[in-house]
Amino acid sequence: MGFLIGLPQFVASHNESDAAVPSETIRVAILKNVPSVTVDGDGIIATRENGSAVAVTTPVLIKTGKNSVIVNGTAYRRLTFSGASVLYVNGKPYRGVAEASPGDKGVLVVNELLLEEYLVGLINCEISSAWPIEAVKAQAVIARTYALNRKEARGTSLYHLESSVIDQVYDGCEIEDSRARRAVSDTAGEVLSHNGSIIQAFYHSNCGGKTEASENVWGARLPYLAGVDCTYCLAAASSAWEAKLSLAEMEERMKAAGYKVSGVTDIHPGVRNNRGRLKNVMVVSSRAETTLTGDQFRKVMGYSVIKSTNFTVRVANGEAVFSGLGNGHGVGLCQWGAKQRALDGFGYAEILSYYYPGTELKKLSDIR
Repeated sequence: MGFLIGLPQFVASHNESDAAVPSETIRVAILKNVPSVTVDGDGIIATRENGSAVAVTTPVLIKTGKNSVIVNGTAYRRLTFSGASVLYVNGKPYRGVAEASPGDKGVLVVNELLLEEYLVGLINCEISSAWPIEAVKAQAVIARTYALNRKEARGTSLYHLESSVIDQVYDGCEIEDSRARRAVSDTAGEVLSHNGSIIQAFYHSNCGGKTEASENVWGARLPYLAGVDCTYCLAAASSAWEAKLSLAEMEERMKAAGYKVSGVTDIHPGVRNNRGRLKNVMVVSSRAETTLTGDQFRKVMGYSVIKSTNFTVRVANGEAVFSGLGNGHGVGLCQWGAKQRALDGFGYAEILSYYYPGTELKKLSDIR
């Protein structure tokens, strides 16, 4: 799960608390600014923005137009596709409906579907459903909580969530399985709350020994995101990492991000915060010394390269070698830590209360 600019407001929503799939829906941007997209499937029905049907032949090729999307030479402000079962968008299967509309620089495709179905598809994108079932249930609860929070925060926007690490990773229904569905069903309608409101349920892959405080990443302090000690993730292979970048490559990445640097010669880690992560990083060049926050440095160099802000660096022979702990921003639940706690016999409610201290596990119907 990924990185957010700012912190959304608390959200309350509604849900049925019985065994049936609740009717809450979610809108997920699955493609953004693509020049064209193909929609296929059995029994495809297309409707335009006024609800009238549009005759189409599958597979449907949708192209970018001027403030429109174009199918068979005709421009539309928006087209919504539904099918007899799943829809295939660029070859990937999705439940619910797919909505194509003009984006800033291409076609925007939004998948609207039941929240609980979205969660089933999400599980194996964020973790593995083969993990201990209590860890999978914990993931289902925090993903549901996070999604509802973003739905409220984004209100009437074209979509509530992105399908990447910007929000939660979601790749349709292709990797659904029975364990993912069980975890979602067994926790149906359950969310984490604090003082009667749904929390902001940030999470990450591996904290490297200590989870991060929200104010150190986004500047806003939340009592249930103050950070906890977590030794449970340290045995995972993802806990420790190493990365190598040439100084020339680092300079190019900084220039591409808009920083005015020339002739990078050294990298100096700055001071660390109260959770052990770097507040800032200094890049030394012939022009000047440029200071970036720890998260800015990760973003510029690549989140998949500099996996956390808890690292040391040594520079020799024109190359920087980074050695770090953890993977992700570190706020909230540590997924690998949750896995180990489940292996140690803790239930999902206990796991969640550990990583989000002071919160309560409740049904949405009890929060309203």
